[in-house]
Amino acid sequence: MKNMNDTDVLIDGRKYTICGFESDEYLHKVASYINRKFAEFKKKDYYSRLDLDLRNVLLAINIADDYFKTKKKFNQYQSECELKDKMVLDMKHEIIDLKEKLKKAEDKVDQLESDLEAAEKKMIELETRLKHKR
Repeated sequence: MKNMNDTDVLIDGRKYTICGFESDEYLHKVASYINRKFAEFKKKDYYSRLDLDLRNVLLAINIADDYFKTKKKFNQYQSECELKDKMVLDMKHEIIDLKEKLKKAEDKVDQLESDLEAAEKKMIELETRLKHKR
């Protein structure tokens, strides 16, 4: 089982110790994401006039919105990948079928060439007999 990592991060100018089973790098990425969200809100004129609870709720709503939009995109990509995987599988089956048909056609051509060769030999034989009879 993985060990918990304790990592010091800076979020909105304050130092926090966060912990998780993920790597330090990952925990810093999370803190960096939250800092970017804070920075986005701080650019808005109205943000500084809101009380702390409302700021935090807006931040949470914005992060949740990002999460659900990303999840929706992921599900779309996953559906597209599944469809493409199915198409690839169908194409592989079609290739196998076409190879089998090609093999049968090649076998048929070989058989017809063999039959033609035998017929030509027979024709030469018959022509030779005909010449000897005359």
